[in-house]
Amino acid sequence: MKGWLRPVILASVLGISISGCSGSGMRPQPGLNSALRRSADSRRQPALGQQWLVSVASRNGRERIELVDLRTRQPVPLPGLNQAGSQPVSASVSANGKRIALVRTREGRTELMLYRRSAGALQRLPIEPSGVPREVSLDGEGKRLAVQVSRQGRWDVDVIRLP
Repeated sequence: MKGWLRPVILASVLGISISGCSGSGMRPQPGLNSALRRSADSRRQPALGQQWLVSVASRNGRERIELVDLRTRQPVPLPGLNQAGSQPVSASVSANGKRIALVRTREGRTELMLYRRSAGALQRLPIEPSGVPREVSLDGEGKRLAVQVSRQGRWDVDVIRLP
């Protein structure tokens, strides 16, 4: 085979393969999006757990963490979670929706927190060695989380086992 022919054939096969994958594309779910717009003007930092969507929702300039049941397309009450004076940064939900891990700022401090829906309890999680948390991701079982932490100008990722 001539030297120039092999790259041309490879490029053609690759192009056909990629175009075959792009046909489905990502498409928003119109019914879900309209339901989400009823409770918030905008959203960021979405995270999924089986039938749950957690995000930082904004309404009238105030941000809060909101959990939506994807089956009913309705927000779920989170008593004790969205406290006055706190600003959510990042959130993640377990597959069963029972636990939400979050990063928030409050009184000038950035904190890593765990919320247990069944008890309506919010617990601060210590970071050792100390650092400033930024992003959080909770595993499906709600037993471990990964958190991005800034320490002395460097970003680390800590994995924490939860009780």
